[in-house]
Amino acid sequence: MKLRVVFGEALRSLGASMSTTVAATLTVLIGMFVLGLTIALGTWVLAWSDHAKRQLLDKVYFCTSGAQGCTKDATPKQVESVRLVLAGDDRVKSFTFISQGEALKRMKKRYPDLVENLTYNPLPASFEVIPKKAEYTSDIKRDLLSAGPGATKPAGVESVKDGGEKSRRVIKVGSVIEAVFLVGLIVLLVASTLLIANTIRLSIFARRREIEVMKLVGATNWFVRGPFMIEGLICGLIGSVAAVLLLVIGRELVLPSLPQVSSTPDVKALAFELTALAIIGAGLLLGAVGSALTLHRFLRV
Repeated sequence: MKLRVVFGEALRSLGASMSTTVAATLTVLIGMFVLGLTIALGTWVLAWSDHAKRQLLDKVYFCTSGAQGCTKDATPKQVESVRLVLAGDDRVKSFTFISQGEALKRMKKRYPDLVENLTYNPLPASFEVIPKKAEYTSDIKRDLLSAGPGATKPAGVESVKDGGEKSRRVIKVGSVIEAVFLVGLIVLLVASTLLIANTIRLSIFARRREIEVMKLVGATNWFVRGPFMIEGLICGLIGSVAAVLLLVIGRELVLPSLPQVSSTPDVKALAFELTALAIIGAGLLLGAVGSALTLHRFLRV
């Protein structure tokens, strides 16, 4: 019975103060629409950053006759010793041996003009090493170059490449992107909460006398707070659902003109269904929290 009264009072108040109800709902709509765009764009950029990091790897090149610092080809025993070092490194996710023949085949496929007149195969055999984290590439390179006797370069290894400055730049940009997305999301949520709370405050301020009378006749804080929080939930639900509908329309209109967004299979934003659930949940939470925070000062009678 008490719950029915609270719901009835909330619905009556929504109709009686239509202007502030519309204002609160539009505030939630705008905040949740921006939140949805932030989640979609932010998660896509994070996915792109992860994709770029996955392209980073170490390459261990073995000696071939005539290469700088090498007098002869690396022996199978020398190759095996490097394989054992890689197999025992916890930072290594996987590694693949690329023979001289496979290296030439790849070169012919990528740059056929460069190799069409070759009379011999100048490309070295190598290991392609994929780290568990992109940040491990430089450490793996350093340790490989000191894995020989007396912390020297292992016999048979010509060089180890880790992408150099390019890989460090990708890692740095990825870290900045993650930090900016997290900070931006927190700022947006705080700003939305304050904006919604200030809008709801207009409705509560107009009814402050009614709240004072209810408190003076013995109404509990939760009995007074209940209708306002339900109002906030309703405004939050309507505003967030409207924001989801606008995002659906925007997705259908804009994405077809941006084929590059979906050109890489593993670079995708968060699934739209999850984004919609996050928006609706945030709208409900912000509506209720905004009402509760604003009402707190008026309950001190």
